[in-house]
Amino acid sequence: MKLGINGLGRIGKLTLWHHVSRKYFSEIVVNLGREVGTSFTDLAEYIEKDSTYGWLPVWLYGHNSKRVIENINDQEKTMVINGVKVKFLMQNRNPKDIEWQKEGVKLVVDCTGKFRDPTKEADDPKGSARGHLLAGAEKVLISAPFKIKNKDKTLPEDAITLVYGINEEMYQPERHHIISSASCTTTCLAYMVKPLLDYFGAERILSAAMVTVHATTASQSILDRVPKEGEKDLRRARSVFNNIILTTTGAAEALGLVIPEMKKIGFMAESVRVPLTTGSLIILTVNIQDESIENHINRELVNQIYKEAAETKYKDFLIFSMEQNVSTDIIGYPRAAAIIEGRETHTRTALARVDLQKACGVVTPEEIKGLSSSQIEIPITQVVIYGWYDNELASYTHMMGDLTVHIAEKML
Repeated sequence: MKLGINGLGRIGKLTLWHHVSRKYFSEIVVNLGREVGTSFTDLAEYIEKDSTYGWLPVWLYGHNSKRVIENINDQEKTMVINGVKVKFLMQNRNPKDIEWQKEGVKLVVDCTGKFRDPTKEADDPKGSARGHLLAGAEKVLISAPFKIKNKDKTLPEDAITLVYGINEEMYQPERHHIISSASCTTTCLAYMVKPLLDYFGAERILSAAMVTVHATTASQSILDRVPKEGEKDLRRARSVFNNIILTTTGAAEALGLVIPEMKKIGFMAESVRVPLTTGSLIILTVNIQDESIENHINRELVNQIYKEAAETKYKDFLIFSMEQNVSTDIIGYPRAAAIIEGRETHTRTALARVDLQKACGVVTPEEIKGLSSSQIEIPITQVVIYGWYDNELASYTHMMGDLTVHIAEKML
């Protein structure tokens, strides 16, 4: 089976690295939509070297490795990478015009970040994810969250958001043709939230909030620039080298698509960009209704929940650590959606006082007869958990690679 990759930016390039290492697909067809450099060899050099993860052969085989790109054919636009034939298409950028049918590609991973609206028509002149289906693909996996621009429209029935290991069982091959692999932040967040939901249940979790301290992405500016016409967030136009930049994240909304129980829980998500190439951190704060002030939820219990989850149900993708990590320690970490920093887990339990007569008019005076007071005290435990993730390769691209193979296996 052949795999198509559209786009060869950060995630596209690392997706190619993942699959030439994995060797599940017999051939990979990459669409660039334009010529690269001064020769086809320039493209091979771009693929082989990476400023964050190093030299491809070393990443594959360690310090004794040799070059793994060979048989570079400029005429046919092909090369063999680690024994896998890779063909490059240079002509078309609009998905509907890419020759997937001619190349025999049925599954495409779109890594451009441009075609995120599943409601757009296949023949949209500016391109759409559905264009891949028109061009001959049967399934499209998008390496980003869906973003529907027309707020009057809802998610189509043939589209679904999946995080491998969390909700891939919701995938229905006969129904779903456009799949979002969510985002790196949503992937990490899902693995931080799910063990708590499994243990406490959604009804005990009153509210949650997260902040991601996120490495820079290619959409940001290297140096200060003039904001584009209509650009509302002026901070996006500021230099990533020199600033901590406040921005937004759609992780909370996307999490509700992956874990439906979260839609019932008040949730806030914020993002701060910092000048790193990769290696990000989620600080998750959860308020849980406790059973008593005497026997309350504590740090040891929370850490034990994550430790057991990392050893059992989520053992392939969740890691619990009591080491003193810094961001570079988790770069390239194999198959780790989230690494829980157990040393930094914190809890605080207190009695929250609620006046039933002021509870939004829900409780009437007649209903509180028999109580000594209209005020009651409820034990609430606030839990703070830290979770690391390599937002490019280890915590996202590898996870998306597993999802890609899962979809492919359902197509056979």
